[in-house]
Amino acid sequence: MAWQTVVEMLRRERRAGVLVTVTQVRGHAPREAGAKMVVALREPGVGPSDLEPAARVQAWGTIGGGNLEETALARAGELLLGLPGPPETFTLQLTERARTEHGRQCCGGEVTLLLEPLPEPASVAVFGVGHVGLELARILSRQELELHLVDSRSDRVDEAVLGFLDEGLAEVHRHHAPLPELVLGELPRGSHVLVMTHDHAEDFALCDAALRCEHLGSIGLIGSAAKWRRFQHGLGIEGHAADAIARIQCPIGRPELTAKDPATIAVGVAADLLPRLAPASATPVARRTSRDPGRAARDG
Repeated sequence: MAWQTVVEMLRRERRAGVLVTVTQVRGHAPREAGAKMVVALREPGVGPSDLEPAARVQAWGTIGGGNLEETALARAGELLLGLPGPPETFTLQLTERARTEHGRQCCGGEVTLLLEPLPEPASVAVFGVGHVGLELARILSRQELELHLVDSRSDRVDEAVLGFLDEGLAEVHRHHAPLPELVLGELPRGSHVLVMTHDHAEDFALCDAALRCEHLGSIGLIGSAAKWRRFQHGLGIEGHAADAIARIQCPIGRPELTAKDPATIAVGVAADLLPRLAPASATPVARRTSRDPGRAARDG
């Protein structure tokens, strides 16, 4: 299977991966510069969870086998099991004097590898493609994420209306749903939900249903303080505890943007949301480079 096909497969299955590329070769090596391998964690439940990182991954393609490939698999496994981080490189000597925990490889050359994390794509669901929802969809479609647009009105999710969004980076899914809350169960785990329909009763049903879903990420509701007080009271009557109701953010957006036109509201909502979509990594650092694969494996 071609590496591009594997990357697309992992994206569809919402699985993180690491793309390993031979970037430079000096002397003799088992593969040429440009050779690639894609690595991902094995499916949940496949094999014991206490295995070493290299044993908990599966790979497609090869960068040459042997010590070189085992070292790359081990480091890719560590990246997948830890916090997402930036791409990194390391250089491995393929000589009998360069012994690692995976043995020796005596080709006589030197190989530099680039490991690029392929994070699980973020997912955002916008319920209600009215004036604000459309402007928000326009902004989010420029991001590399999975974007679900849901409306009970078929004309609001018609391709003739939303087809221009396909020009962006986002993978756009349009849902016409007379009962929009039913779409919540179809969303990928960790999806961030924004409720902004044309009908307060529909908004309430979505909030109630969203609180009953355990697989969602953040939940945001557009509206005034008065609307939120009514919703809090109603959700309490429906049996939701106060700490559960507090999962819903209302109002949404950036409070310093006080204009009420749809475009400005959408900018504020997007600005508040986008930091949550970034991988939950530590403070960004420069790309790490090491000529010692043992050190590279330790520098998480």
